[in-house]
Amino acid sequence: MRVAVIGAGVIGLSTALCIHEQYHSLVPSLEMEVYADRYTPHTTSDGAAGLWQPYLSDHGNLQETLWNKETFDYLLGHLGSPAAKEMGLFLISGYNLFTQPVPDPSWKNIVLGFRNLTPKELELFPGYSYGWFNTALMLECRSYLPWLTNRLMQRGVKFFHKKVESFQEMFAQGMDVVINCTGVRAGELQPDPELQPGRGQVIKVLAPWVKHFIITHDTESGIYNSPYIIPGSEFTVLGGIYQHGNWNEENSAQDHKTIWENCCRLLPALQKAKIVQEWSGLRPARPWVRLERETVRHEHFQAEVIHNYGHGGFGITIHWGCAMAAARLFGSILQEKKLASPPQPRL
Repeated sequence: MRVAVIGAGVIGLSTALCIHEQYHSLVPSLEMEVYADRYTPHTTSDGAAGLWQPYLSDHGNLQETLWNKETFDYLLGHLGSPAAKEMGLFLISGYNLFTQPVPDPSWKNIVLGFRNLTPKELELFPGYSYGWFNTALMLECRSYLPWLTNRLMQRGVKFFHKKVESFQEMFAQGMDVVINCTGVRAGELQPDPELQPGRGQVIKVLAPWVKHFIITHDTESGIYNSPYIIPGSEFTVLGGIYQHGNWNEENSAQDHKTIWENCCRLLPALQKAKIVQEWSGLRPARPWVRLERETVRHEHFQAEVIHNYGHGGFGITIHWGCAMAAARLFGSILQEKKLASPPQPRL
């Protein structure tokens, strides 16, 4: 049975690994191939700081909150393992800051030690009158994507550096199932007016004295449009840009100025930090994640596609929960094809 995964960001590679881990022993004929025109370090995932934190409101989408929780718990389980360093996984604590009181987020009981800020803590951040402190996880994709890739290669998964133009192209090559993890480019394979780029830009600096993340929120300007500072293992990521519908992947001098000035106002010591990299990328923004099966016609037979895209700016936060859900959909296809028939009892 041949399976193609299209896309090699955090969603594509984790979905490939989850399916292979669960089904390769049940389906000895399972052959998996990954196709992508961008691999690490050139994916959208590589530009992300890697902080586990969902959006403040889940818009009542309990399914996504559950996938977020499954991802946090899965990563927390790896924290004590020797693999944690290779994965780029570690604990981090920090602040979410507001100019007025807001309801607690849906994820307050998923993270560790969630609490409201004290008046003394708020004095550190002039202009902000309300906030939270908690411990969460960092998962840096410049380590995690190579780690996932190595795990897949050890399992015999093949990789192809190629832009796939259509699902039909894959089916013509003899694929039985195609898993669509193409992020913001999914609309090129199948029109999806709900999917839009949420352009972001970040500045990466050397600032080893920054030990806590600081994320500010402006209810007027919306998600990610106010400054944030997220320290990683080597660099600290400064951001605060979210431009819905903007397809430009070039760095903008105006956005650089906005990020730099806002972050230096928030944490004046950053003025001494050395800039090491600038990056811009396109978050695959959608009102909700598209994670579903679709049966498509190819010549005289029906073929299966599993869609897993539209994770906005929280792909790292939700990736493993979505990978497990995609694996369950894959299992339902096997069940229908009767490839994974349960072992017959021996008499």
